[in-house]
Amino acid sequence: MSSMWVLDTPAPDADARIAYGEQPHQFGDLRLPDGPGPHPVVVVVHGGFWRAKYGLEHAGHLCADLTQRGFATWSLEYRRVGHEGGGWPGTLEDVARGTDFLRTLAPSHALDLSRVVALGHSAGGHLVAWLGGRHKLRPGEALHQEAPLPLRGVVPLAGVVDLARAFGHRLGDGIVETFVGGTPSLVPERYRTASPAALQPLGVPQVLVHGTEDDTVPVSMSEDFCARGRALGDDVRCVTLPGAGHFEVIDPRSREWPHVVAAVQSLM
Repeated sequence: MSSMWVLDTPAPDADARIAYGEQPHQFGDLRLPDGPGPHPVVVVVHGGFWRAKYGLEHAGHLCADLTQRGFATWSLEYRRVGHEGGGWPGTLEDVARGTDFLRTLAPSHALDLSRVVALGHSAGGHLVAWLGGRHKLRPGEALHQEAPLPLRGVVPLAGVVDLARAFGHRLGDGIVETFVGGTPSLVPERYRTASPAALQPLGVPQVLVHGTEDDTVPVSMSEDFCARGRALGDDVRCVTLPGAGHFEVIDPRSREWPHVVAAVQSLM
């Protein structure tokens, strides 16, 4: 079966849909495993090239699988290109705010904030890698926040981890320029603060998972990111999946899925 089924098959319901902000797209789906906790947490950020037409529904399949394995999952929705306030900087502000909102959720839902890993697919892979590096942003820089929630690690799946390179390759029909609000030469400071590649070394453990036959985001983006990160002293691994395309990494029925689970478990 093609892994595309995850995009149009309804996922199991979440335990709760909870707003982390006042805007319509500032909410998350929380799923809790059996038992009293405290539960390790996977923050999940869906992909879709940051576009409004792609929401979090399809990520519910992988969230349900991870929750059955003992992880609480907090799947974030966020403002995207096409929404008021979406793109730069709102999309990044939303995933940061949604992640930090775990501090509010933890006491009433038995969440273990010492064991939080962020996992994201495609554009969501960009966003979780950025979440891993945002602590490096300095006061006065765009997107700086005091005391971001510490992460045990990040797992970008087929992640768009280098925005300047993604712009150069015109990934997503040139969406990067729209998302960031300009070209690397026109708004270089935005690329410096929003691109994980520009924030390396991130300073948190990373496991990047990518199919070798991905025709949406080239596997070389993850491979080169990992090589550069290692050269800079980061704890980063790249798991390349022979023959896999763009969607197998979010398909809990795929033969590749156990590699994703192992990546999450290795960081907890």
